[in-house]
Amino acid sequence: MRRDPVETFLWGQALLTALLGSALALFLTYPSLRGVWDLPELRLVLATLFALAGFLIALLTATRFVVEGRRFDLFLCAGSFLTAASCFAFTIVPALVHDDPQRPEPWAAVAGRIAGWAAIAAAPFLRGRVRRSNAALAVGAVACAAALAGAWLVSTELTVTLPHLDAGGAVPAPLMGALAAQALVHLLAVIGFSDRYRTRGEDLDRWLALGSTLMLFSSLHLIFTPLAHPGDVSQGDAVELLAYSVLLVGVWRAIQASEFGRAVAEERARVARDIHDGLAQYLFAISANVALLEQGMAPADVVPSLAQAATAAQHEARYAVLALSSAAGRSPFDAALRRYVDVLTADGALDVELEIEPSVRLGPDEQIEVFRIVQEGLANARKHADATRAWVIVAGRGRRRVVEVRDDGHGFEPDGAVAGLGLRSMRHRAASIGGALSLTSGPGGTAVEVVLRP
Repeated sequence: MRRDPVETFLWGQALLTALLGSALALFLTYPSLRGVWDLPELRLVLATLFALAGFLIALLTATRFVVEGRRFDLFLCAGSFLTAASCFAFTIVPALVHDDPQRPEPWAAVAGRIAGWAAIAAAPFLRGRVRRSNAALAVGAVACAAALAGAWLVSTELTVTLPHLDAGGAVPAPLMGALAAQALVHLLAVIGFSDRYRTRGEDLDRWLALGSTLMLFSSLHLIFTPLAHPGDVSQGDAVELLAYSVLLVGVWRAIQASEFGRAVAEERARVARDIHDGLAQYLFAISANVALLEQGMAPADVVPSLAQAATAAQHEARYAVLALSSAAGRSPFDAALRRYVDVLTADGALDVELEIEPSVRLGPDEQIEVFRIVQEGLANARKHADATRAWVIVAGRGRRRVVEVRDDGHGFEPDGAVAGLGLRSMRHRAASIGGALSLTSGPGGTAVEVVLRP
């Protein structure tokens, strides 16, 4: 019996929370396990990894926002950028420039993280899309800059009014409040993303909830083991590093899903265009002939053209099914192309020799376009060139992959109306997959060659 994905997620969240909670309780029960190490170099490496991960998440979510325009992605992008920028400006740069234990930057880093995670925690509660995505990104960048400036001002005031935290000394109340606020926004993020996954079932929300859970326990470690110096490292940093890894995986999977969705949308547009250019025209011809019969025209005058249009529509439907099955991966490209050739040559009007080198691989986007180019080339050979033989070759020539369609017809004028339309369609299809199409035509026949990207 298959378990519901949401139920599986909730059980996983409960198990993760129990494990992390048990580990935290163990550290609290045995203070000797709560290690804080003065390792400035490791602190700098970890801060660099955190900043890089945050900037990558911001870049990926910005890409998705530009494509889809969802407020959810905008706040994810702004929050990730703000946390990464605060880590870079208030942790990495000061560590490289000076080593003043009384510097205000650690306070600014905490304030920036709180502001960034507040934006991330607000993301799951947002709905709707933004019409002008570029303008919204610009506004988000200005808001992030203002938040960074505010964090710096607040940290400066705190440094002036508060003594520095010494190892083993009392934790200043504002610092404890800031760490508690950080844990609170992480908890809100866990609740928000978990509920969003429960109601919407999006894969990204599941990964964001897991990452937020790890972030929550990382911040809890800091509450009970605050770092006395900017170069200190504790167990919470390892949990935070794992959290960023989970967040990166989730966002990357979401970007791949978006690319797949866009490819599906483009494929639907291509199918609609093919149906409009091919099958719809034949169905219209069938409808027109049926109308002539209804008007009383002699069946002997109408039935031949009606049968011809019906046969052409049937063939076009078969071609479309073969092309789509190849592109969708349900049928190997070479098998689909061979079946198409068998259908095309069934009446004996055209003999086609098909040669496909097994070593030549075509991507999913290339398969359907190459299929349609071959289809267009053979249709021209049959309908316009009066060819009796044709050759289709898919082969490798050095590092190049080449698709060639040749026939022994009388050739045609490439600038002609009918040929020009078909040639433009083939050139467009070749260009859409990064290929280059060349054509030669004369009394001895026509040759179409497509050189695909390496």
